[in-house]
Amino acid sequence: MSQSQQRVSVQLGNSQSPSNGQLKTDVPDPEVTPPIRRRFTAAYKQRILDEAERCTQAGALGALLRREGLYASHLTRWRAQQRAGQLGPQRRGRKADPQAAELARLQRENQRLKAQLERAELIIDAQKKLCQLFPEGEVHLNLPGYPEDASA
Repeated sequence: MSQSQQRVSVQLGNSQSPSNGQLKTDVPDPEVTPPIRRRFTAAYKQRILDEAERCTQAGALGALLRREGLYASHLTRWRAQQRAGQLGPQRRGRKADPQAAELARLQRENQRLKAQLERAELIIDAQKKLCQLFPEGEVHLNLPGYPEDASA
Protein backbone atom coordinates (compact mmCIF):
# COMPACT_ATOMS: atom_id res chain seq x y z
CA MET A 1 0.00 0.00 0.00
CA SER A 2 1.42 3.38 -0.94
CA GLN A 3 1.79 6.20 1.50
CA SER A 4 -1.12 8.20 -0.02
CA GLN A 5 -3.38 5.14 0.23
CA GLN A 6 -2.40 4.74 3.86
CA ARG A 7 -3.29 8.37 4.55
CA VAL A 8 -6.70 7.95 2.90
CA SER A 9 -7.23 4.73 4.84
CA VAL A 10 -6.34 6.46 8.10
CA GLN A 11 -8.57 9.45 7.28
CA LEU A 12 -11.47 7.11 6.54
CA GLY A 13 -10.85 5.29 9.77
CA ASN A 14 -9.82 2.02 8.07
CA SER A 15 -13.32 1.57 6.80
CA GLN A 16 -12.27 0.27 3.40
CA SER A 17 -13.25 -3.33 2.96
CA PRO A 18 -10.44 -5.39 1.44
CA SER A 19 -12.83 -7.93 -0.11
CA ASN A 20 -14.79 -5.81 -2.58
CA GLY A 21 -13.09 -2.41 -2.55
CA GLN A 22 -16.29 -0.67 -1.43
CA LEU A 23 -16.28 1.81 1.43
CA LYS A 24 -18.13 0.67 4.52
CA THR A 25 -19.86 3.42 6.40
CA ASP A 26 -20.45 3.31 10.10
CA VAL A 27 -23.09 6.03 9.76
CA PRO A 28 -26.65 4.72 10.01
CA ASP A 29 -29.14 5.36 7.25
CA PRO A 30 -30.55 8.88 7.80
CA GLU A 31 -34.02 7.88 6.62
CA VAL A 32 -36.10 6.92 9.62
CA THR A 33 -38.93 4.51 9.01
CA PRO A 34 -41.80 4.48 11.48
CA PRO A 35 -42.25 1.29 13.46
CA ILE A 36 -44.86 -1.09 12.11
CA ARG A 37 -47.58 -2.07 14.56
CA ARG A 38 -47.89 -5.83 14.64
CA ARG A 39 -51.35 -7.34 14.51
CA PHE A 40 -51.96 -10.81 15.80
CA THR A 41 -54.86 -12.96 14.69
CA ALA A 42 -57.05 -14.73 17.22
CA ALA A 43 -55.77 -18.10 15.98
CA TYR A 44 -52.14 -17.03 16.47
CA LYS A 45 -52.83 -15.75 19.97
CA GLN A 46 -54.62 -18.97 20.88
CA ARG A 47 -51.76 -21.09 19.50
CA ILE A 48 -49.16 -19.15 21.50
CA LEU A 49 -51.26 -19.34 24.67
CA ASP A 50 -51.62 -23.11 24.21
CA GLU A 51 -47.85 -23.48 23.70
CA ALA A 52 -47.20 -21.31 26.76
CA GLU A 53 -49.44 -23.56 28.87
CA ARG A 54 -47.42 -26.60 27.76
CA CYS A 55 -44.10 -24.97 28.78
CA THR A 56 -43.20 -26.78 32.01
CA GLN A 57 -39.40 -26.75 32.01
CA ALA A 58 -37.39 -23.82 33.33
CA GLY A 59 -36.63 -21.36 30.53
CA ALA A 60 -39.04 -22.93 28.05
CA LEU A 61 -41.47 -20.00 28.22
CA GLY A 62 -38.63 -17.50 27.68
CA ALA A 63 -37.41 -19.51 24.69
CA LEU A 64 -40.92 -19.46 23.23
CA LEU A 65 -41.18 -15.69 23.66
CA ARG A 66 -37.74 -15.11 22.10
CA ARG A 67 -38.51 -17.44 19.19
CA GLU A 68 -41.77 -15.61 18.44
CA GLY A 69 -40.41 -12.12 19.18
CA LEU A 70 -42.99 -11.50 21.90
CA TYR A 71 -42.96 -10.01 25.37
CA ALA A 72 -44.41 -11.41 28.57
CA SER A 73 -46.88 -8.52 28.55
CA HIS A 74 -48.37 -9.96 25.34
CA LEU A 75 -49.17 -13.19 27.17
CA THR A 76 -50.62 -11.29 30.13
CA ARG A 77 -52.88 -9.20 27.90
CA TRP A 78 -53.92 -12.17 25.75
CA ARG A 79 -54.78 -14.26 28.82
CA ALA A 80 -56.98 -11.44 30.12
CA GLN A 81 -58.64 -11.14 26.70
CA GLN A 82 -59.16 -14.90 26.61
CA ARG A 83 -60.88 -14.84 30.01
CA ALA A 84 -63.12 -11.98 28.82
CA GLY A 85 -63.88 -13.79 25.57
CA GLN A 86 -62.34 -11.01 23.44
CA LEU A 87 -59.28 -12.71 22.00
CA GLY A 88 -59.98 -11.44 18.46
CA PRO A 89 -58.57 -8.22 17.07
CA GLN A 90 -59.79 -5.08 18.80
CA ARG A 91 -60.88 -1.97 16.92
CA ARG A 92 -58.75 1.07 17.65
CA GLY A 93 -59.96 4.62 18.14
CA ARG A 94 -63.14 6.03 19.54
CA LYS A 95 -65.87 3.62 20.38
CA ALA A 96 -69.15 4.15 18.57
CA ASP A 97 -71.78 5.80 20.74
CA PRO A 98 -74.76 3.43 20.92
CA GLN A 99 -77.14 6.37 21.32
CA ALA A 100 -75.71 8.42 18.43
CA ALA A 101 -78.18 7.09 15.84
CA GLU A 102 -81.14 7.73 18.13
CA LEU A 103 -79.82 11.22 18.93
CA ALA A 104 -79.46 12.03 15.21
CA ARG A 105 -83.01 10.79 14.51
CA LEU A 106 -84.42 12.89 17.34
CA GLN A 107 -82.54 15.98 16.16
CA ARG A 108 -83.95 15.55 12.62
CA GLU A 109 -87.45 15.13 14.04
CA ASN A 110 -86.95 18.22 16.22
CA GLN A 111 -85.94 20.31 13.17
CA ARG A 112 -88.96 19.03 11.22
CA LEU A 113 -91.33 19.87 14.07
CA LYS A 114 -89.80 23.34 14.50
CA ALA A 115 -90.38 24.07 10.81
CA GLN A 116 -93.95 22.80 11.08
CA LEU A 117 -94.55 24.98 14.16
CA GLU A 118 -93.16 28.04 12.37
CA ARG A 119 -95.56 27.48 9.45
CA ALA A 120 -98.48 27.02 11.83
CA GLU A 121 -97.60 30.25 13.68
CA LEU A 122 -97.48 32.16 10.37
CA ILE A 123 -100.92 30.85 9.46
CA ILE A 124 -102.31 31.77 12.89
CA ASP A 125 -100.83 35.29 12.64
CA ALA A 126 -102.40 35.73 9.19
CA GLN A 127 -105.77 34.56 10.54
CA LYS A 128 -105.54 37.05 13.44
CA LYS A 129 -104.80 39.90 11.05
CA LEU A 130 -107.74 38.91 8.83
CA CYS A 131 -110.02 38.83 11.87
CA GLN A 132 -108.85 42.32 12.84
CA LEU A 133 -109.38 43.67 9.31
CA PHE A 134 -112.80 42.11 8.85
CA PRO A 135 -114.98 41.96 11.93
CA GLU A 136 -116.92 38.75 12.33
CA GLY A 137 -119.78 38.26 9.89
CA GLU A 138 -118.48 40.77 7.35
CA VAL A 139 -116.17 38.42 5.49
CA HIS A 140 -117.68 37.29 2.20
CA LEU A 141 -115.25 35.63 -0.10
CA ASN A 142 -116.48 34.80 -3.56
CA LEU A 143 -114.43 31.75 -4.33
CA PRO A 144 -115.07 29.94 -7.60
CA GLY A 145 -116.76 26.59 -7.13
CA TYR A 146 -118.24 27.40 -3.72
CA PRO A 147 -121.81 28.53 -3.16
CA GLU A 148 -122.10 32.12 -2.00
CA ASP A 149 -124.32 31.56 0.93
CA ALA A 150 -126.44 28.50 1.52
CA SER A 151 -128.89 30.42 3.70
CA ALA A 152 -129.54 33.19 1.18
